[in-house]
Amino acid sequence: MGHAGTLDPAAMGVLVVCLGQAVRISEYLMELRKTYRAVIKLGIATDTYDAEGSPTFTADSVDVSRESVVAVLERFVGEIQQAPPSYSAVKVAGQRAYQLARKGQQVALKPRPVVVYRIDLHRFAQTGARPGEPPIVEIEVECGKGTYVRSIAHDIGRELGCGGHLAELVRTRVGPFDIDSAVEISALEAAFDSDSWQEMVLPMDCGLAHLPAMTLGVADEQDLRHGQALSLDERGAEGEVRRAYGEDGSLAAIVRYDASEGAWRPRKVFG
Repeated sequence: MGHAGTLDPAAMGVLVVCLGQAVRISEYLMELRKTYRAVIKLGIATDTYDAEGSPTFTADSVDVSRESVVAVLERFVGEIQQAPPSYSAVKVAGQRAYQLARKGQQVALKPRPVVVYRIDLHRFAQTGARPGEPPIVEIEVECGKGTYVRSIAHDIGRELGCGGHLAELVRTRVGPFDIDSAVEISALEAAFDSDSWQEMVLPMDCGLAHLPAMTLGVADEQDLRHGQALSLDERGAEGEVRRAYGEDGSLAAIVRYDASEGAWRPRKVFG
């Protein structure tokens, strides 16, 4: 078994679990876009960038408008430079950053490029009648691999000048895998007890629809399954990755085009 992207301990939502040969395609599933619903609490910044951490800054009051929040959100759409939280699984000198941070060591992670496809403001509501009381800010984020929504929440609070942290996080989608069709852990456990878990398993190529497909003849399929590169009339761009199917519709391999040789080379071959 394996998975295609962890969730923070305090987060909930979609986790793609791979069984058997599907573990070998996890690297391609990691490339899928992810969608999150997040609640940001303004007025308090924490060392973990979420509600589990200790406060590092507390604003005397929070005076922000819906318009100012929308304007700040726009700054985080596109390819951005993002510094991961100190309490994260990023490795520093062979150790996880959170392990060093828990030992009291200073961890300064360098910003790295990530892609945020969109951020939508779903809710902006005042929580009370007292002046300066922070509003509830709920956003939906669609992003690429390696993006920390915790960092987005922290950075939004910093840009607004009042601080902020991630209060709630739910991952609602990973590529084609949506939370509405996901299986709860309790239901999965019951299915294993009744030996009906196979009914919950999807075909291996469900998460590979973002890769173009090609169908092979019998001879080419046999050669590919034996690890041989294929010189076909169908060409591709250098480094292009495709799904290769046999005539019976089974997924035979994932191939990559080598323009220098004019051949499709097998990356993953399935039995």
